[in-house]
Amino acid sequence: MRLQGKVALVTGGSRGMGRAIALGFAQEGADVAVSYRSHADEAGSAVKEIQGVGRRAVAVEADVASAGAVRAMVDRVIQEFGRIDILVNSAGILSRTPFLEITEAEWDAVLDTNLKGCFLVTQAVAREMVKRRSGVIINMSSIGQQVAGPNVTAYNTSKGGVAQLTRQAALELVDHGIRVNAICPGLIETDMNRRDIAQKEFRARRLASIPMKVIGKPEDVVGAALFLASDESRLVTGTHLFVDAGATMI
Repeated sequence: MRLQGKVALVTGGSRGMGRAIALGFAQEGADVAVSYRSHADEAGSAVKEIQGVGRRAVAVEADVASAGAVRAMVDRVIQEFGRIDILVNSAGILSRTPFLEITEAEWDAVLDTNLKGCFLVTQAVAREMVKRRSGVIINMSSIGQQVAGPNVTAYNTSKGGVAQLTRQAALELVDHGIRVNAICPGLIETDMNRRDIAQKEFRARRLASIPMKVIGKPEDVVGAALFLASDESRLVTGTHLFVDAGATMI
């Protein structure tokens, strides 16, 4: 039980990698707040699964791109559990549009959720962690923070911002006993990209760029998250852990 007695907040925790991490944390002893924006049923089922392993859980609706909604979410979690020991910023959206066709509205939507949302939640939760002089923050980034890809300019730009936000937050919060790191998954099949992966041409092109020739599952990132959330990584901050089947080594 590496997280026994800890309280975790996972944004985007109703589906995909966020959900897998929320459940993985519960299995290691953490109570978990599952934040969601529009998938209430999935959030509710995640809460039931967490409660099924004997941990406390609550679903909290919030738009992470809204400072007011973020403050209300954090207040609710503090009211429910008394503190937040671990934050996982997993809320995110992806759009695939050629560079010359990206609209201002699409750009704003992706950057607001993926980057601004990560900043707002990190800042709000860190203000609570400072009071206890301890905490762990994990940002779900992507190999897109480092490599370019066709039709994902807004997404990859947002993740490049998350990479630098991770470093900055780690540096400025280290004296408060707070560690900040990022996980950078490669191609992981989730609801967000399942339709793309089902396309033969897309699948073949992506697999050709992955040395291990494997498309990951959400559960494949849980071990990395548990390592960064636990005391096993007590000397790790400001770093980026790639879980990408070797995609960034070539």
